[in-house]
Amino acid sequence: MDEIKLTFSNFIISLAQTAYVQLGIIEDPFSKEKRKELEQAKGTIDLIDMLKEKTKGNLTEEEEKLINEVLYDLRTKYLYETDKDKK
Repeated sequence: MDEIKLTFSNFIISLAQTAYVQLGIIEDPFSKEKRKELEQAKGTIDLIDMLKEKTKGNLTEEEEKLINEVLYDLRTKYLYETDKDKK
């Protein structure tokens, strides 16, 4: 079995995948079901944002771009899902 190298970028992508599952965008890899857990998604997004703040000045340009793009996409999808649930 190939070992996946743990990098900061892989860690952020893993957290983002968790948030996409919590937003109901992709299916849970264990249950094979889509379900929304918006409060948990918000917590995961906040965690990624905290990591961004705590690592400020220590990221490569590529890592900084990745975390900014991930946060933008997740926040946009979170707002869409919370707005959709209000209607």
